[in-house]
Amino acid sequence: MNALLLIVTIAGQRVALPAEAVESVVELDTLIPVPRAVPHVAGLSALRSRVLTVIDCRRSLELGATDTSGPIREAAVVELDGHHYALIVDSVEDVVEALSDPAPVRAAMGPGWERASCGMVETEEGALLLVDVAALIAGTEAKAA
Repeated sequence: MNALLLIVTIAGQRVALPAEAVESVVELDTLIPVPRAVPHVAGLSALRSRVLTVIDCRRSLELGATDTSGPIREAAVVELDGHHYALIVDSVEDVVEALSDPAPVRAAMGPGWERASCGMVETEEGALLLVDVAALIAGTEAKAA
């Protein structure tokens, strides 16, 4: 596997997102709450005249809520089914090459990680959990479907 991966930190855990799914990495400075939105939707933000639905990755993974009271939040911008999303992460590190195909995870993880996991991928940075962007966007709603 020669795919590129974006290393991010979510809830203190270093994980990988498929770089091909990520349009850009940004710092969000405005977050508008959305009444009656599902809990993992932190709100809306704008980027280059585009409206982004902002996803709280911690909440999507059932790991509590991200503190969104600060002025700036790092996010990975992705597109899924014609809609643009900003995935709030703790930090963005680097882009690396996957040295293996995803392998099954051989450890117990929380239900959120298990739902969003595509498996473990070897990189020059060591083994990283590959996270499914669509599962982050769907949040716990994916379990009900």
